[in-house]
Amino acid sequence: MTVFRIGEAAELLGVSVDTVRRWVDAGRLAAGRDEHGHRVIDGVELAGFVRGQAGEPDGRWEGSSARNRLRGIVTAVLKDTVMAQVDIQAGPFRLVSLMSREAVDELGLQVGSVAVAVIKSTTVVVERSTPAAKTRAGA
Repeated sequence: MTVFRIGEAAELLGVSVDTVRRWVDAGRLAAGRDEHGHRVIDGVELAGFVRGQAGEPDGRWEGSSARNRLRGIVTAVLKDTVMAQVDIQAGPFRLVSLMSREAVDELGLQVGSVAVAVIKSTTVVVERSTPAAKTRAGA
């Protein structure tokens, strides 16, 4: 079974270590202790907690098959006569979109505005991460 120390869980969730400790202390997130007495969170428990935090979709995607939506703030807009590059910071993730200048102008995208990156792809490559999380065989 994969377990995460408090700091590892905080990094994965994009929150502070203190926030994760408060969630554990309040009973919102279950944690145990490892052989050294450090608090650890079971990977399955953490995944369930994250799913619960995500909430229900807001329904704004009705009429679209795209389900991957990341809301963030526009951090850069570079335009030339035909094309534009828009950078969005969604939590810890930087997303870059290349689109027509006309689309940027119609959407009113500018630095500081809120935007939703809608991602649809026929190919999504998933790689196994090598976090410092510990995997216990037979547990």
